[in-house]
Amino acid sequence: MLQEGTQHVFLVGAKSLGAYGGYETFVNKLTEYHQDNRQIKYHVACKANSDGCMDEKSLSDVVDKVIVNDKVIEFTYHNARCFKIDIPEKLGSAQAIYYDVKALKECCAYIEENKIEHAIIYIMACRIGPFMRHFYSKIHMLGGRVYLNPDGHEWMRSKWSALVRKYWKISERMMVKWSDVQICDSINIEKYIHKCYDGKGIGGRNPMTTFIAYGAEVRKSNLSDDDKVVLEWYKKKGIRPHEYYLVVGRFVPENNYEIMIREYMRSKSKKDFVIITNVNDRFFAELEQKLHFRNDKRIKFVGTVYEQELLMKIRENAYGYLHGHEVGGTNPSLIEALSSTKLNLLLNVGFNREVALDAALYWNKDVGSLAKLLDMADEMEANDRESLGRKARERVGTAYSWPFICDKYAAAWLNY
Repeated sequence: MLQEGTQHVFLVGAKSLGAYGGYETFVNKLTEYHQDNRQIKYHVACKANSDGCMDEKSLSDVVDKVIVNDKVIEFTYHNARCFKIDIPEKLGSAQAIYYDVKALKECCAYIEENKIEHAIIYIMACRIGPFMRHFYSKIHMLGGRVYLNPDGHEWMRSKWSALVRKYWKISERMMVKWSDVQICDSINIEKYIHKCYDGKGIGGRNPMTTFIAYGAEVRKSNLSDDDKVVLEWYKKKGIRPHEYYLVVGRFVPENNYEIMIREYMRSKSKKDFVIITNVNDRFFAELEQKLHFRNDKRIKFVGTVYEQELLMKIRENAYGYLHGHEVGGTNPSLIEALSSTKLNLLLNVGFNREVALDAALYWNKDVGSLAKLLDMADEMEANDRESLGRKARERVGTAYSWPFICDKYAAAWLNY
């Protein structure tokens, strides 16, 4: 039974809850912090199969499972209704477009069947522009509104072909036009939306935007330094606490792994460079052919770490964190590093400076820039590292803590 007076919010675009990823972490935290808020009811689309699909067995506190033909098609988690979308495996890279379209169809059908008034459909990323005019009209006919997170310059990502990048840019324009509100996770993204699309909305209107960033936990890991899980991970990977630099993120060219690895190899650092990522074999082989980093025992690809308390502890115990992202808005891995790691060395681009301000050190893509910074960082006084760490934690606590971010989202939903 749906409660009257509740604001229903449908979340479309994340693959699952509880997995490692920006939107996945966001949805997990948003539903967690709002699970006792009876004014808001979330409905979350999840992938039933294929890459990154939802595995509810990995979550605790899952209730109200709906099972059809021995498959869970719906369940409740964090008081959110989670519904699964089947994806045809043969679609390849078009799966994401199919997934969003099918999820929106399911949302519209549920809203209509249950006579939900003033529903909000929040779409994350700009994948389905060619379909948006239809869904915008349908959702408005049902009395709802479309909110959009335009993500960050997906059309610039080098992993896409020129044709796909062109599609992303066209799709972005159409999605911005056929939505009511854009929630930008970066001030730079909000400026970009207005620069590109003012006067190009429905009836020549400017897009309506607001800024709400991603969040991070402002606390230490629940695991102690001598916890068995922590000690076994370090032993297995051949790494010593406080004797490594760390990077966590998707293994894609625009995150500048090539520059970071090349510069690390140029540096005089005696510390390890620990890379936590899901390795793309093709890109890995390409970098090895260029850099021959396997000959440098400091460079350590250690796979993924999905256990969040362990990952937080690994960040805390890093001597420093390297961040090479240059495409996108507020990056989750950057905020998490700032909340946990004292010394952060960031690529000098607007997105990163906007987040860290003076709580980090910056490098550019010039040859020798990062290597020189690493050598300097190795010689930093402990007090200077502590000072940067305090600034970073204060910055996250002031502007990026999950309670703060989730309160801003609640206000956005309830001020419908």
